[in-house]
Amino acid sequence: MQHIGSLNTLRQREPNTIFFSNLKKAVEAITAELLVNNWPLKVNYTAVYRGVKQRKFYSCDFDVAGTKVFRIKVVPRVLNPALPRLGIDENPIR
Repeated sequence: MQHIGSLNTLRQREPNTIFFSNLKKAVEAITAELLVNNWPLKVNYTAVYRGVKQRKFYSCDFDVAGTKVFRIKVVPRVLNPALPRLGIDENPIR
């Protein structure tokens, strides 16, 4: 999440980065946080999935009275890549 717009000059805040194990959990967490804080639900699984598939990211801006307040951006990242085989050959006896 990144704070944007003219309100950001009044209340400086750092962008937040949160990692999730899969897209469904990310969308559920975003939706829950938006509901708790009374923001409109502009984020849904289908929109996020399509955005990530087509553009490699999903982005949605939230505004109050026409002034942008923050942006949610979902970007896929590989957190646990496959482990290398370390150059060890298969056991010939088995």
